[in-house]
Amino acid sequence: MTRQDPTTVPTLDLQRYLGTWYEIARLPMRHEPADYTDISATYSLQADGSVRVQNRALDGHGKRQESIGEATPLQGSGNAKLEVTFLPEALRWIPFTKGDYWVLRIDEDYRTALVGGPDRKYLWLLSRSPDLDVATRDDFLATARAQGYDLGALIHTQHTRGMPTTSK
Repeated sequence: MTRQDPTTVPTLDLQRYLGTWYEIARLPMRHEPADYTDISATYSLQADGSVRVQNRALDGHGKRQESIGEATPLQGSGNAKLEVTFLPEALRWIPFTKGDYWVLRIDEDYRTALVGGPDRKYLWLLSRSPDLDVATRDDFLATARAQGYDLGALIHTQHTRGMPTTSK
């Protein structure tokens, strides 16, 4: 029996999505160790219509880490499904090097977003502010559970205000 893909938002207004988002919680992943804090992502539109992704964090030693990537909306997805790569530009042609970034839920004011992958191994709860009220957090995480994401290993991201970021 195959499981149905998670449901995304019908359409995503990329212009409204641009700017800085703070990670509130995530499922564990290799390139983002559990001791990372102050994680944010800043999205900006590039001339070719793709989205520049600038991820920033403080590692377990308080040292700033940064990675620059590119996200491309998938045709026919209403911009709700994107492919993201952090490979150097010269290597981005290599097959199977892009990750799925699906917007599962976003509030009408574009202040809180839930993003995951179709395999349900990756999940991020994002907010325009480093702080998110418990009721909103729990409501968005309930959406993830309802879509089949196992939140047993969920990491709640700490924000120490140790790293300045710009916001749209």
